Amino acid sequence: MRLFKILTITAVGLSLASCVSKKQFDALNLNYKQCIEDAGERMRQIQDLKGENSSLKGQNDLLVGQNNALKSSLDACLSNAGKGSANIDKLVGEINASNAYIKQLISGKSKNDSLNLALSNKLKRSLDNVADQDVDVKVLKGVVLISLSDKMLYQVGKYDIQPAAADVLAKVAKVINDYDTYSVLIEGNTDNTPLNSANAPRDNWDLSALRATAVAKVLQNQFGVNPNRITAGGRSEYNPKTTNASVSGRSENRRTEIIIMPKLDEFMKLMDIAPVKK
Repeated sequence: MRLFKILTITAVGLSLASCVSKKQFDALNLNYKQCIEDAGERMRQIQDLKGENSSLKGQNDLLVGQNNALKSSLDACLSNAGKGSANIDKLVGEINASNAYIKQLISGKSKNDSLNLALSNKLKRSLDNVADQDVDVKVLKGVVLISLSDKMLYQVGKYDIQPAAADVLAKVAKVINDYDTYSVLIEGNTDNTPLNSANAPRDNWDLSALRATAVAKVLQNQFGVNPNRITAGGRSEYNPKTTNASVSGRSENRRTEIIIMPKLDEFMKLMDIAPVKK
């Protein structure tokens, strides 16, 4: 309405422009333009206020909906207080069981690591007078690995144990017997030089397996290691420690490894103590 009045007055003023001086006409014309700009600004403000009002209404509707949802959730919690308490008690019980399981695993791992460290240290002390290139003792992934060179144990292409190796195997057997709950895995390895013979060993598979079983028999028959703790096998040329492209590399690959580790059922016990879901 105000805008209409302004425009009407302006129109009347223009109609009278012919009756006024040019100076007065210019003043009226400037006033007319200002009124038009003011009217446009007022219209923009009205549109902005309408948009803000619509947005506020939407936010109000959203808050009302959230309030209703929270009220419904509160009513449900209050009506199921007993059931909710039981669920919380069950959750607490599961958390406690999981914590106990984690503590048991940590305890078991620490014990296993300590035994392996003690076993490794004892072996290294026992074998410290043996040439480093012939015997290597390491702890790898929770097990103790003793790597024996083929030149110390056997003649070239043979699998009978040389008398000079008896001293080293005696010391290894002493430690194995001290840790009588551990298993013993003996692995024979060769380089990739072909071995073809009509008699045993006929190839590298035969040679690696026969060398492993020869060590097993010495440990059993000469040094009293219980055979039910021993597993012996050959890996032929397929488990190289380094390249076969050099003489030293092939020599390093022709090794027999004695692996001392906790029995498999001891590891399985750790798996079986996980809390049972009810």
